Amino acid sequence: MYLRPFDPWKSKLCTCPFKYTLNIYTGCDHACVYCYITSYIPRAFQVRTKEGLLSGLEKELRKLDKRFIIALSYSSDPYPTIDRELKITRKVLELFKRYNIRCLLLTKSSLFERDLDILKGLKCAVGITVTTVDSKKAKLLEPNAPDPLKRIRALKMAKKEGIPVYARIDPIIPFYTWGDFEKTLNALSFVSHITVSTLKLRPDSWRRMQAKFPELMEKLSPLYEKGDKIGGYYYLPREFRFQILKEAREKIERRGITFGSCREGYYSYPSCDASHLVP
Repeated sequence: MYLRPFDPWKSKLCTCPFKYTLNIYTGCDHACVYCYITSYIPRAFQVRTKEGLLSGLEKELRKLDKRFIIALSYSSDPYPTIDRELKITRKVLELFKRYNIRCLLLTKSSLFERDLDILKGLKCAVGITVTTVDSKKAKLLEPNAPDPLKRIRALKMAKKEGIPVYARIDPIIPFYTWGDFEKTLNALSFVSHITVSTLKLRPDSWRRMQAKFPELMEKLSPLYEKGDKIGGYYYLPREFRFQILKEAREKIERRGITFGSCREGYYSYPSCDASHLVP
């Protein structure tokens, strides 16, 4: 199976409506320091193609209940560097158009601008993840991802084409990206929905953060040690992260943008993942 129901871990804090997810590639070469996929994908930062993907996917699409959304994607970005040449994601989108699929696209790349001609004809919403608009900080956190300002420019192009657009400011990292939140939000003020999430660490991402940001982790480690462990993740203490989420929500909603939170047990409206934007 290429299409799978979302959230195989059945997180008790996941509030996503039922949807399917498709990871077009295995692995993701953005190599984000905080990434969680290294805990379950071998060689997670090396991108590999999937044998027989297009023919196998088409068979599954013929039988799919068209009421449900397919999300691209949560374990491997749909636009890794090699897709610039291979264009497999474009071929997948062409299949979606042929079979009238509802699609929720999320990426940390600007490469989707190439496929706007197809996306504007789909029942879809397009979103980008931006951790911070500070390019230097973003490069340290997400070494191989396109510059956040480039992602934002591409998303503005999508909106000009009439495509519903949203964003994730994720993860919010205290003492590092949280201080840039207002600037990041201002740069994304044209979107319809923003989902936020505080930094959640697994043992492997904790080690990478510790190695790359030792001074930052000196501040964060005591907080996480006092926080909760939920679904294999270390969380910031509830009161501390809820204060961050409350401030984020107020700033987002003040701009007339709807607010969602991801696996926080906090609040989202009208959906956590922007699926309400998909026609």
